[in-house]
Amino acid sequence: MDNSGLFWSIVLWMIVWGAVGGVVTPRVYLRKDLATSDAKLAGAFVGAAGGPFGLVPLWHWAPVLRGRWTLWPAVAAVGLLVVAFDLGDPSNLCVTSGAFVASQLTNGLIMGTIYGLMALGLTLIFSILRVVSFAHGEFYMIGGMVVYYTTAVWLPGAPPLLAVAVACAVTFAIGAVFERLFLRPMYSGGVERPIEYAILVTFGLAFFLQYTVQALAGASPVKAHRFFDFPRLRLPGAHDPWLLKSSAANLTLFDTVSISNPRFTAALISIATLLALLYFLYRTWPGKALRAVSQDQQAAAVAGIDPDRMNMLAFALGGMLAGLSGATLVQAFSWLPQVGMLPALRSFVIVVLGGLGSLPGAFLGGLIVGLVEAAGTGCIPDPQRAASYIPAYGMIILTLTLLLKPTGLFGRAE
Repeated sequence: MDNSGLFWSIVLWMIVWGAVGGVVTPRVYLRKDLATSDAKLAGAFVGAAGGPFGLVPLWHWAPVLRGRWTLWPAVAAVGLLVVAFDLGDPSNLCVTSGAFVASQLTNGLIMGTIYGLMALGLTLIFSILRVVSFAHGEFYMIGGMVVYYTTAVWLPGAPPLLAVAVACAVTFAIGAVFERLFLRPMYSGGVERPIEYAILVTFGLAFFLQYTVQALAGASPVKAHRFFDFPRLRLPGAHDPWLLKSSAANLTLFDTVSISNPRFTAALISIATLLALLYFLYRTWPGKALRAVSQDQQAAAVAGIDPDRMNMLAFALGGMLAGLSGATLVQAFSWLPQVGMLPALRSFVIVVLGGLGSLPGAFLGGLIVGLVEAAGTGCIPDPQRAASYIPAYGMIILTLTLLLKPTGLFGRAE
């Protein structure tokens, strides 16, 4: 039975009433002399979830729009979209198989953690230098290339973690040298139009790094071996449904969730790096100095902090975090000099979604993008079509964020 007409009717209902809520709600709150900062986002979600039955009470009572007025309507809108999908394609694995859904969501969280790590580097650079680095994807690419050549060419059999450390050192050094040579004149008064200068010079760095690597390493794809093999396990018993099983390449939890070894290893390294970064930012003097400069450079300078040194440290750390993301994922994907383009675009989406300059927003945005990509690709029956749609999900998130909440989830208007 073809229920595609009912599916598209529900989707059209959500789009129309979401647009009505996003346009009318800020005007209603403005006419009642109430805060409108979250009115567009809340109105869009309430309209998408409840149509006029949700919008009319919202406009009539006009409550203070705290977080729950965005969270619960968003959950309801997602639930309505799931119902529409169920009616439109009842034989799809996303509808019939809970194990498949659990596996997709788990892998989405794992990839979202890695996305968040890369976006943290971009956010750190922007929060300190007020510069968006368009060479972020090339740092990601170089991190993976360094790991591959360290473990397969320069030092065959070298420990993978040593190769990851080398990748971090290389990308940190490139970031520090580039900041000293090309970005320092921007904030020392040597450049008349610093924003345009930063865009051009980081674009130039991206082209230079990409084509230098292509000239040195060639254009053929490479891929590193798995860093570690899973131990072979089967717990607690053969007839127990709550099983933990693993092979060298995959981990299976409870006979439902399958996790690939390279992505799981990358996620563990990313989580450890995130914890180390939080400790650095909140427990060490350089980290506290970075946070102080991000809030007010002049006040930090009065307190004895050298903003120039913090700018160099921020750009180098941001490039290192991107390089670390690539270093952990080179074991999962084929690597080319052009491999950094899509991760860079994804990082921009995550930064805008989380809010420019917000570190918690970058991490949460990475998780959201990872889950959306996993849900979208898993629910499309054709694997080739699903893979080709992956960049589109990020663009949809970016468009909705710019339309409904331009400052992002945790961003502040400046």
